[in-house]
Amino acid sequence: MFAKLARSCFLIAALGVAGCTNSSVQDFAPQYASRQLPEKILATMHAKDMDKNAPIMARIFKEENTVEIWKQKRNGRYDVIATYPICKWSGKLGPKYTEGDRQAPEGFYTVRPSQMNPKSSYHLAFNIGFPNAYDRANGRTGANLMVHGACSSSGCYSMTDPQIEEIYAFGRDAFQGGQTEFQIQAFPFRMTAANMARYRNDPNYNFWKMLKVGYDNFEITKVPPKVDVCERRYVFNQMAPEGTTFNATGACPASTQPDALKVAYTEYQSKYEAAFASALNSSNPAPKPTILGTKEAALVADWTKRRARGERVTMEPPSLGADGTVNETTTRMGRIDSPLGRKMAALDAEKAARKKAEEEKAAAVAAAKAEKEAEKAQKLAAKEAEKQRIAEEKAAKKAGKTARPADANAIAIVPPSEAVPQEAETQTAASDDNMVSKVKKRLLGMFGG
Repeated sequence: MFAKLARSCFLIAALGVAGCTNSSVQDFAPQYASRQLPEKILATMHAKDMDKNAPIMARIFKEENTVEIWKQKRNGRYDVIATYPICKWSGKLGPKYTEGDRQAPEGFYTVRPSQMNPKSSYHLAFNIGFPNAYDRANGRTGANLMVHGACSSSGCYSMTDPQIEEIYAFGRDAFQGGQTEFQIQAFPFRMTAANMARYRNDPNYNFWKMLKVGYDNFEITKVPPKVDVCERRYVFNQMAPEGTTFNATGACPASTQPDALKVAYTEYQSKYEAAFASALNSSNPAPKPTILGTKEAALVADWTKRRARGERVTMEPPSLGADGTVNETTTRMGRIDSPLGRKMAALDAEKAARKKAEEEKAAAVAAAKAEKEAEKAQKLAAKEAEKQRIAEEKAAKKAGKTARPADANAIAIVPPSEAVPQEAETQTAASDDNMVSKVKKRLLGMFGG
């Protein structure tokens, strides 16, 4: 059944693939872009019954930090041929919402020869095709989202230079073999029952459930699913009636699907649901941080714009807490090293110097004013001291006139209260002298004296 199913799905996927023309294949000659795959990989291809130029597909898993390259075997089904650890990807688990949110995209994307860049400043690169029809239908914005080398990312999936050389070679060989486009499936994590149970309460869960349908289709068939968008959602391996098409923002047509795939998908889902129920009671690792929708995306995008303008911002972008609070690490601040950053730094330095000069000028003016006030206060204090000295001298002179010490020529001034007793005393003394004279005269007369 699975062989028949694989052939059916291969035919579905092939409907959108046209023949490759010379003009559609870019010049892959520049340095690094012409590197050949190592003999070890070629030997693995031979062992797995693969042709060197057979079609490829890529799967990306953020949480597992992995890029897988799958290659078509001669029976039409795909098998993994190489696995690489991602050197760096930016943002959190969850889709890309807006330009500048630093989110690496999640979803189903298409790479054509024109998207391959052998002259990238990031060693080698290819554009993954964001925004796709789904992204545009949901108002998601961004540009130049790549898989590239140089191990540096602000929204891309960045590999080491040797890794990107091999991945680039897989794409180059497939295009040269006639493949007109290859699919990239970008997921937050391997979409197992255990992982889906871990993230069942996440705001992005419904989006991930939608991606899981495409994930499951590939797991069942081992053939890249046919991907369309209608009603602003992904649909997989659906065949629209003749004369109708899938409109990303319009109603989905009454599509059909091969019966074999329907049966296989139903069986797969039955096993998944049992595993999911079991996982709810298991102790799984705690979920990793995820982006909390458009509000957090806008917050990070604003940080990105300010950083791009050369402003001094936090070293890490802000994030949104589950309760809606904005979290920023302000202990480390800086600005991007770029012409704009250096210009802003120069402007800030000039502004700081101007502010310092103004502060120094204000301080000098304040000091001069304080000195003037101090001098004025000193003069006033001296004047008051002089007035006090003169007053004290006058008081001293006045006190000297009323209490001057007696001398030989001074005439004592006796208060009237004291004069009366002195006069009475003088009169008493005079009376006594007269009495003595009289007695003396009598005695002399009696004795012949």
